[in-house]
Amino acid sequence: MAKSVKILVVEDDFFLIKIFQTKLSEIGYEVKVAADGVLALDILKKFIPDIILLDLVMPRKDGFEVLEDLHKDSKLKKIPVIVLTNLGQESDIERVKKYGVKDYLVKSDVPIQDVVKKIKQYI
Repeated sequence: MAKSVKILVVEDDFFLIKIFQTKLSEIGYEVKVAADGVLALDILKKFIPDIILLDLVMPRKDGFEVLEDLHKDSKLKKIPVIVLTNLGQESDIERVKKYGVKDYLVKSDVPIQDVVKKIKQYI
């Protein structure tokens, strides 16, 4: 049996968490969720995903800070990251590109099916 793909969804919108959890689990992915950056980094101590979906605007520790922490860790910085946010400014996109994110998606512009396609593309 093929190994299950592991995904970490870092998102503070509980409605979106539920949608992603349901959709990605239906496909057969193993999904863990974190509602903020502090929880995400805590989960990453025990769970190494194949890909991370990361929101940028969150309480306690935002996505920019999470990317910075991932980048400092030799194991974690190899994990592909797709940024999924409502921030669409060029300055935000440039700021995350220096961390080698695979893609930058604006939530309001992207249906869940497209997010799933992007995940498949990068794993």
